[in-house]
Amino acid sequence: MNILHTSDWHIGKRLMDRERLPEQIEALHELTRICEEKDVSVVLVAGDVFDTYLPSAEAEETFFHAVKELAGKTRAVVVIPGNHDDGVRLAAAAPIAEEHGVYLFGSLGGHFSLGGDRPVKAVASGENHLILEDRKGEKLYINALPYPNEARLKEEKTEESYAQKIARWISCGEAAFPGGMPHILLSHLFVLGGKTSESERDIDLGGARAVSLSLFERFDYVALGHLHKPQRMKNICYSGSLLAYSFDEAGTQKSVAILETQGETVRSKELVPIRSGKPLVRLECTGADQAESLLARYPGAFIELTLHLKTPLTSEETRRLRAANEGLVSLIARVEGSKAVAFQSRSKLSAEELFTQYYKSIYDADPEDELKRAFLELLEEEA
Repeated sequence: MNILHTSDWHIGKRLMDRERLPEQIEALHELTRICEEKDVSVVLVAGDVFDTYLPSAEAEETFFHAVKELAGKTRAVVVIPGNHDDGVRLAAAAPIAEEHGVYLFGSLGGHFSLGGDRPVKAVASGENHLILEDRKGEKLYINALPYPNEARLKEEKTEESYAQKIARWISCGEAAFPGGMPHILLSHLFVLGGKTSESERDIDLGGARAVSLSLFERFDYVALGHLHKPQRMKNICYSGSLLAYSFDEAGTQKSVAILETQGETVRSKELVPIRSGKPLVRLECTGADQAESLLARYPGAFIELTLHLKTPLTSEETRRLRAANEGLVSLIARVEGSKAVAFQSRSKLSAEELFTQYYKSIYDADPEDELKRAFLELLEEEA
C-alpha cells in the first residue's frame, strides 16, 4: 500500500497583495496526478488546509473539489485540522465526504461509518483513530491527533504540562491499536528542533508548546503538518507547505512524501517534487538601473528586492521598477546614512506632517510634492 503525506495547503493565502488561489488549484491537481503515477491508496493531509478560520467560499469550494479529486474512485483521503482551521467547520461535511472516501476529523476527533464498496474503506474508527483496509485485506492504523486548539487545551483543569497533555491524547489514540498492521501518527504539532519559516504564524518556538522527539518513538512514521519547510527527524516527517509562502523559502523545493507499507511496518519511499506555483526570488543590488536589469531576468516569479541606495528612490524610478517585472511584490529601499527620528508626540500632527515624518525616518529626506499629493488623495478616498 502506497501512502502520500501532504500538509499546509493554506488555501486562500495571499503573498502580500497577490492572489495565489490559481496556483493552489494547480498544485492540488498535481497532487492527484502524483497519486495516479505512484499508485497511491491513502492520502494523509496533516492540517492547515485553509489559511483562516473563516475561509472564503472560493477557498472552501477549492478544498472540497480537491479532496474529492484526490480520493477519486479508488483512494481514501484522511484530513485533520491545523491551527489555522476551524475543526468544527471542517468536519461539518464529514457524513457526506466519507461516502466519497474522504475522512474529515474535527477538533475533537471523528467517528465514521464502516464498510462500503470503495477499494479502500474504514473498517474501524473512534474519536482518535481510524483503520483503513484495501481489497487485498491490507490494513493501516492511523492515530489522528488534530491540532490542540485553545478549547481542547482547556478541556480539563489539571496540572499537566502541554507535553503531558499531548502524550495523554496520543495514548487515547493508541488504546484501540490491535497490533499486526502498519502504524502511523497523523498530527499538527511543533517538534523541538524543527526549522521554521517566516510564513508560519502563532508557533511557540522552543516554548511551552513545543514537544520532544521522545513522544513519538513507538510509531513507524509520524506524519506532521505545521512547519512549511520539508524536513525529517528520525521517524518524524514534515511534508512542508503546498507552495512557498514567504521569501525565506526562496529556492526551497516543495514536495510530498510517499510511504510504503511492508508487512506490519511503514517506510519512507521517496520525496516527489511539486512543480506547480510561481517561484519566490530574493534579489539585492545597488541602484535603480541595475535593479531594473536584474528584475527582467525573472519573469513569472514573485520577487522581493532590496536596494542599497545613496539617495531615496524617485517616484519615476519606483514606477520603472514596478513596470520591469509585475511580480515585484516587495521593494525594500535602504538609504546610506539614514537615521531614526527622535520620538515626539504625533497626536497634533496633520496627515501630511505624519507622512513626511515617516518618509524622512526611512529615507533621511523629505518626500517629493507629487508623492505627498498622491498620498493625501488616497487618504481622502479612503475617508
